[in-house]
Amino acid sequence: MATLESPTRTELRIEGMTCASCAVRIEKKLNKLESVKATVNYATDAAAVSYDPARVTVEELVGAVEAAGYRAASRDGEATGDSTRSLRHSLLLAAALTVPLTAIAMIPPLQFGGWEWVAFALATPVVFVSGFRFHRAALVNARHATATMDTLISIGTLAAWGWSLVALAALEDGHTYFEVAAVITTLILLGRFFEVRARRRSGAAIRALLELGAKEARVLRDGREVVVPFDELAVGDRFVVRPGEKIATDGVVEEGFAAVDQSMLTGESVPVEVGPGAEVAGATINTSGRLLVRATRVGGETALAQIARLVAEAQAGKAPIQRLADRVSAVFVPVVMGISLATLVAWLLVSGDPAAAFTAAVAVLIIACPCALGLATPTALMVGTGRGAQLGILIKGPEILEQTRRVTTIVLDKTGTVTEGRMSVADVIPAPGVEPAEILRLAGAAEDASEHPIARAIAQRAREDLGQLPLTESFTNRAGLGIEAVVNGHAVLVGRPSFLADWGLEFSEGLVTARAEAEREGKTVVAVAWDGETRGLLAVADRIKPTSAEAVAELRSLGLTPVLLTGDNEATGRAVAAQVGIERVLANVLPHEKEAEIRRLQEAGEAVAMVGDGVNDAPALAQADLGLAIGTGTDVAIEASDLTLVSGDLRAAADAIRLSRKVLGTIKGNLFWAFAYNDAAIPLAVVGLLNPIIAAAAMAVSSLFVVSNSLRLRRFSSRREGDGGQSPRRPQPKLEVEPA
Repeated sequence: MATLESPTRTELRIEGMTCASCAVRIEKKLNKLESVKATVNYATDAAAVSYDPARVTVEELVGAVEAAGYRAASRDGEATGDSTRSLRHSLLLAAALTVPLTAIAMIPPLQFGGWEWVAFALATPVVFVSGFRFHRAALVNARHATATMDTLISIGTLAAWGWSLVALAALEDGHTYFEVAAVITTLILLGRFFEVRARRRSGAAIRALLELGAKEARVLRDGREVVVPFDELAVGDRFVVRPGEKIATDGVVEEGFAAVDQSMLTGESVPVEVGPGAEVAGATINTSGRLLVRATRVGGETALAQIARLVAEAQAGKAPIQRLADRVSAVFVPVVMGISLATLVAWLLVSGDPAAAFTAAVAVLIIACPCALGLATPTALMVGTGRGAQLGILIKGPEILEQTRRVTTIVLDKTGTVTEGRMSVADVIPAPGVEPAEILRLAGAAEDASEHPIARAIAQRAREDLGQLPLTESFTNRAGLGIEAVVNGHAVLVGRPSFLADWGLEFSEGLVTARAEAEREGKTVVAVAWDGETRGLLAVADRIKPTSAEAVAELRSLGLTPVLLTGDNEATGRAVAAQVGIERVLANVLPHEKEAEIRRLQEAGEAVAMVGDGVNDAPALAQADLGLAIGTGTDVAIEASDLTLVSGDLRAAADAIRLSRKVLGTIKGNLFWAFAYNDAAIPLAVVGLLNPIIAAAAMAVSSLFVVSNSLRLRRFSSRREGDGGQSPRRPQPKLEVEPA
């Protein structure tokens, strides 16, 4: 199979799958095509396919599925039928005939002369009409020299019906099993009907998310508000959002102030205040005030659409533990058929009782159907990822779940993760004989050309105090250290004190003392020099996020050791760490060194999770065993991570790890139940201690148990839901930030 550089992705809807074995077979068929990489999900009845359109067409993909004996359509194609409606009709017919049949067969006073022929008349439509889907699938499987759950059901019910007909027509006082064939068919149809409904519920969270989008927008055209459908919006359109209305698409506020409820994206209930220049997301709700918004992203590029796509991709994937279940399912059915045949022969040889031999063999076939095995992983993934999306937690793929269990250490980038990342100049400390305004004027002008958060804070303070800034004649950025610039003929240096020291510049005793005091308070110190002399210091302050200390405590409760990673000096880093309850600090780490720090921890035997939000965090996020990107950060950081936290609340990191571990635990519980059920029940059936009717009921119950167990994940809760991201128990501490 060819390796794709940038494959085209599509999703096929699959009809006709009845167990994990079906999904495995379709997957193998698709993956035999050139350039195709496919994953088939039994729980979602879908195939996620990556392929090269120059080598394979969608029609060929659909043809491969149909060649395997199933029906398929592209995601945008027409539905090939309503399987739920058909299943309901089959179930109603089967139930209507099976109830009187069972009553006649099980209640002796109702057994009039020739009642067996009435039983035959009632059972035949159940087996061959309501149960036709099983026999058709079994025939298709036989043509492809394979066997699935339908093969077991078909053989079991036909054997019961056929033996009964022979006994009725040719044997005197032959015991019939018409009620067994009918009840098995009805119970399995009932179990499958409830299973389909439960599986639909398991995907309800993401469907509800997709339906949250606005249906129309009030677009400004020639100064007038014109209501247009959502899908007619284009980038650059300006639209009005009134109080109580949904924001139609992602955009930037141009006019107005309002409080916007973003809970559907972030999981936090407290509205966020927005004004001119603020970015807003589509489908969020304007709770107060009138906004004029300019559309920046529409259609599939919006935040909501990207969340839905990430969740769908995660649901389509397979955890490593599921691949083991798939391999077991692929060989399970043939093995069970062999066990059933051996049971029949052994009973005939040992007891000589054909009825007992037949009963035991049919019970083996029915009890062993691997429905629960195929549903164990995908249903838990569907519910878990959907619930995560509601809480603003995006799990990129099912393989990530395994990593959350292994992690021992969590590295937290300071700026924008533990702190708010919005710096301001707290103090201007001049050297003797230097005016503070001159420090701000030259440093502000030099930093105005930089995009670094600290540089923006310095430039903003200079403008606020002094107004117009002089032009910068030249500018050179030294990543992680500082900048060199020429302003009004002065050669200006602004950056770390160590950066100026590298130039051979010295600090007066007063500046050294002031620096030490500022760093003890957790402030970041920026040194300013021009014309070969150190002229003063700027103390830049940030604020710790109000929930960071609580988040660190939650991470500790999960058995993780938190580590603070900062480009700032040791004193500042420790001041910040002390306020949030972190003991270990990695300080003075330049942007390009973050990845190396993660690698060093891994080489020391730690399984490392990394939380960050900046461009310079992306390599470290990718290197970590588990990367968590704060969603308020950059796209490149989000792309490099394994988990995305849509909100900026660090507590979401603890929620993400708790949820991932909960999903993994549910999957393992489901698989244990599925395996244990078969391991325990098959021997009982072999020795004749399991009636086929009880076996059919138990098989249906096992599938429902697995799906219901997965649905419990919908009750997963976060503390953020209760306070909207504001911790009522902890004060909001002050703090400072790094030049990273």
